[in-house]
Amino acid sequence: MTVPPARGLFAASMLVAGALVLGLSNPARAATGRVTIEVGGQKRQATIVERSRLKRAPRPTIIVLRASGAGARRAGLSRIDRFLGLDEAAGVGTVLAFPSAIGRRWQIEGKDDDAAMVRALAARLVADGLADKKRIYLAGVSSGALMATRIVCDGADYLAGAAALIGTAPAGVAASCKPAKPIPFLLLAGTADPLTPYQGGPSKLEDFKGDVASAEATLAPFAAAADCGKTHSTDELPNKDANDGSRVVVEKFQGCKAPVELYRIVGGGHALPGRPARSDRGAAIGARNNDIDTARVLVDFFRRAAR
Repeated sequence: MTVPPARGLFAASMLVAGALVLGLSNPARAATGRVTIEVGGQKRQATIVERSRLKRAPRPTIIVLRASGAGARRAGLSRIDRFLGLDEAAGVGTVLAFPSAIGRRWQIEGKDDDAAMVRALAARLVADGLADKKRIYLAGVSSGALMATRIVCDGADYLAGAAALIGTAPAGVAASCKPAKPIPFLLLAGTADPLTPYQGGPSKLEDFKGDVASAEATLAPFAAAADCGKTHSTDELPNKDANDGSRVVVEKFQGCKAPVELYRIVGGGHALPGRPARSDRGAAIGARNNDIDTARVLVDFFRRAAR
């Protein structure tokens, strides 16, 4: 049942109170609830995750577009294990929102309903007093990353930052991408990703069979919108796990009005760095890096972008 905006904040407050009554006040636990909005004649739902808080005030909010479809199940991504670890990395001061795709597939091409849904969800969370309208961020994983880049390219005016994780932009989106403003943008991509090739080409995701852009072409519109210079810094991070077949190189564009960064997972596949391995992961998706934790990289980037 749809919860009116005036009751949404009350419902969220009751979720937190209930968590305390049930003994879930441990900082490692988060209260969860659901919100329903109607977009394009369809009811859409999102899971809302927030830790108990002492002060009732609008907070930074990260909207996460999860991986979808059968390909996501094989990659161990359709069930976001403990919400990607974001509930731990974000802490008390951040709201997390996980909207659901229609039929478990994002509308990467064609209709604009998913883009409209994300915008409507952001507005709803602001109206409910949960989200700070100046600190709303968008992150996508795998096919969700393709959807996130489309949303940010077509209309990022209400977003304070965005990230694409193990998924570059659809080739057509990258070619016409014109962000509405300089926007902080983070891309995390594996150079040996067998499903969304780092250098661009045909996608092998179950729910998107078109071409994806290269990592360079994905970043270019955001660097241009941020008026970045022609140089970038390069920093190779410590190789904490010499046996994972990969290493991490961070590239940051210089002279930008908003940060634009690439986490290049050299030798990395279609797997989130730092997430627990699953039995259904293997050669089909490539190597998983253990040198960094994706959730902390994401949260740290958004926090730095807000300064």
